Amino acid sequence: MNILSSSMPIPVDKLLIGILIMAGVTYLCRVLTLVLVRKKIKNRFFRSILTYLPFGVLSAMVFPEIIYSTSSGGVIVSSAVLIATVCGTIVAIILSLFKRGLFTVTMSTTATVLVLILILRAMGLN
Repeated sequence: MNILSSSMPIPVDKLLIGILIMAGVTYLCRVLTLVLVRKKIKNRFFRSILTYLPFGVLSAMVFPEIIYSTSSGGVIVSSAVLIATVCGTIVAIILSLFKRGLFTVTMSTTATVLVLILILRAMGLN
């Protein structure tokens, strides 16, 4: 009996196929960009879109996770969790404004939320 297949909700073969498909799509997007766009983009509008698109996508992916990861089923039921989540979001925004790297922002935000939840729950705030 395979240890991985017995403890994983998704069969390993389907997981590997999914990873290969995602890798292929990612590679295809990058190669098509290199093949189709050979000149420097001079249009200011398109350059600004391409500049800020990664930040918008990252924000759209990360911000909901901040809310859902510290809650029960998408609904924050604890005031300690709400306070920690808001403070973690503020820390992430401040560090981003100071142009810190993604790893620094992520680790600092996670540490802030963890420490605040532990402190607030130790104080008896639920």
